[in-house]
Amino acid sequence: MSGIRTRRYHALLLTATAPPAGRVVLVNGFEAWLESRDGTVALTSQQYAPDVIHPGGAERIESFVPDPWPTWVLRLPDGSRIEHGVLAEPGRAAVVLYWRLVDGAGGTLWVRPLLSGRDYHALHHENPDFRFDAEATGDRVIWRPYTGLPAIVARSNGAYTHQPDWYRNFLYAEERARGLDHVEDLASPGVFRWNLTHGEALWTLAAEGHEASDARAERARRQRFPSRLHRAADAYLVARGGGKTIVAGYPWFTDWGRDTFIALRGLCLATGRLDDARAILLEWAGLVSDGMLPNRFADQGEAPEFNAVDAALWYVVAVHDFLGAAGSVTERDRRALETAVEAILSGYARGTRYRIRVDDDGLLAAGEPGVQLTWMDAKVGDWVVTPRIGKPVEVQALWLNALRIGSRSSERWADLYTRGRAAFESRFWNEARGALHDVVDVDHRPGTVDPTFRPNQILAVGGLPFAVLDGPRARRVVDAVEARLLTPLGLRSLAPDEPGYARRYEGGVRERDAAYHQGTVWPWLMGPFVEAWVRVRGGTPDAIAEARCRFLEPLFGHLDDAGIGHLPEIADGDPPHTPRGCPFQAWSVGEALRLDRTVLAGR
Repeated sequence: MSGIRTRRYHALLLTATAPPAGRVVLVNGFEAWLESRDGTVALTSQQYAPDVIHPGGAERIESFVPDPWPTWVLRLPDGSRIEHGVLAEPGRAAVVLYWRLVDGAGGTLWVRPLLSGRDYHALHHENPDFRFDAEATGDRVIWRPYTGLPAIVARSNGAYTHQPDWYRNFLYAEERARGLDHVEDLASPGVFRWNLTHGEALWTLAAEGHEASDARAERARRQRFPSRLHRAADAYLVARGGGKTIVAGYPWFTDWGRDTFIALRGLCLATGRLDDARAILLEWAGLVSDGMLPNRFADQGEAPEFNAVDAALWYVVAVHDFLGAAGSVTERDRRALETAVEAILSGYARGTRYRIRVDDDGLLAAGEPGVQLTWMDAKVGDWVVTPRIGKPVEVQALWLNALRIGSRSSERWADLYTRGRAAFESRFWNEARGALHDVVDVDHRPGTVDPTFRPNQILAVGGLPFAVLDGPRARRVVDAVEARLLTPLGLRSLAPDEPGYARRYEGGVRERDAAYHQGTVWPWLMGPFVEAWVRVRGGTPDAIAEARCRFLEPLFGHLDDAGIGHLPEIADGDPPHTPRGCPFQAWSVGEALRLDRTVLAGR
């Protein structure tokens, strides 16, 4: 809100050259100032190394509102006020900016764009290859900083003067806190000017071929969303090839299989966006390989990564929920989806990569050293922080749900479900803790167990179409999870009294990855927990109303803590549960929407 960039990912204009991958930063930001008869007043601030904020424009901010687009009011020393707004239009690599005089004498507005032309993970430094040349025609200016990158098209109702210069040593505080390189140089080819006394200043920036359309139409589109969370959900639905997919989180994730299928139920199904859900599920249907679905598409066109045991199982759940919500679908689409489901079940039953296979007890074994297959997938070099090799509890809940779903189309899965369900109930229960083991047959050693108290067990009771644990045991699991893992922002990934509990997610890459699933809070788990909490109380209207009051409404109170109008990826395990990781996370938003619109609907 201050306008000061704190991450390498903060950009005014960024485009995906191979949507949703190949992201490059074109325009990082700008300097703006007003010249009047009383002198020059800065309207923006930058942070420079070693730790200096200059000039003082951020101090002029009188107010900020995020809706229907980010809008600031700046108060100048003479009492004049200027409104400034920025609109990014979904589907286009384009932004529209404006400044208008609310009251006061006005003056000449000057704006200097700050350019790079780099991969969004990288940093930019002064170099002789940067091309400052400008193609200026009428109200249009084009810069082509580097060969192979999209050109930058600027249009304005002001005047452009070519004045090339370098701005050096911008400091990004969040990157420094994460133990990463954090200083950057940016190029400024020239300056725009407007007379604000005579009217509104308009400035558009676009990657070539993405010139902006009517901002008023986009404002009307935004106002059609029934809530801020619905509008937040829209940001994650993006194009891939000729279809659609879901970006796992901003600013640095692309589309991940597991995240897509978990988030889809809230982002699409709970919001009635069935056509989007259909497009996403069909886009992924043809990617089944030996029963598995990719968990990640590489940015630079390398082969997809098949390193998740649960991504394909979440797909089966998403297909089940979609078909239930859609009511009627074309025979062609139904056949494509059911064929993918059958291919997943058959592949897992035969056995596939990474020792994923059905064991004699009907449960699903998975894992080998050096590979992270579950959602607890942090890895530093060759070190897998939470390997969970064997039979992880949430994988069994997903597997049994998939078998039950598959048995509706093919009887061959019914017997396997019955056998696996019985084994689950007898093998995972830990009477001493009144909870479920996290893994059985650890490292594929029959009869061994890992009783570490983690949130994965909650998926045996809530978060999936069918509970695989019920009765008094289910109630004990929910009560134990509530007592030991629940926070206002979600569930801890490890109980605080367990060895290795990490109180905060901070430090360099190794320190942060070591804490990722060792106590760090995950907001997406609030969805399975609240659903389980309501289920063990019989799903009564009173239970639903109490759950909304106790869990969902406090969660909504954190929508502006990290990414404005969104929920973060993670938070610290210890109070005050500071948000960490991606400030905008698809499955965090998706599960909140699923709770609001489905699990706790109408109460």
